[in-house]
Amino acid sequence: MKYAEGNPDELKAKFWSALADSPYLFLQLDGDPASAVPMSPQLDKDANSAIWFFTHDKSDFCRLGPVTATFEGKGHDMFARFHGTLARETSRERFNQFWNNFVEAWYDGGKDDPNIVFLRMDLGDAEIWDGDMGLLDTAKMALGMTVHDEAEERHVKETAL
Repeated sequence: MKYAEGNPDELKAKFWSALADSPYLFLQLDGDPASAVPMSPQLDKDANSAIWFFTHDKSDFCRLGPVTATFEGKGHDMFARFHGTLARETSRERFNQFWNNFVEAWYDGGKDDPNIVFLRMDLGDAEIWDGDMGLLDTAKMALGMTVHDEAEERHVKETAL
């Protein structure tokens, strides 16, 4: 694991909390920038190595394979880019765990809609930035003072989330 002098475990915990608090991230197939769209991740607090998505069988993501997600937390206090691999999720138990009215609104046939594809993103490398610079750092920026070192302390590179 390589990271700046910040606390990587604390930053990862803050990332998971921010992701749980936000309904969207941006997802794209690696090598296909035109596939990038906002998606609603489905999170399991006990599974920190995967996230899930419901999509339509006409979606580019049905090609599966390597993907990159980008995320901005509410209030611009957290930023992340993370990689992973999309696979079809076959667990009906997991499907039912995440099914809700917001998901159902996208599928005319409900849970049995033949066009639903349920995907799992197995997580890999990530970079996380804490955007909360604080009052002192904001004042330094307003005065034209450097805050590079402080920003690096709020950044972490992980070989796995």
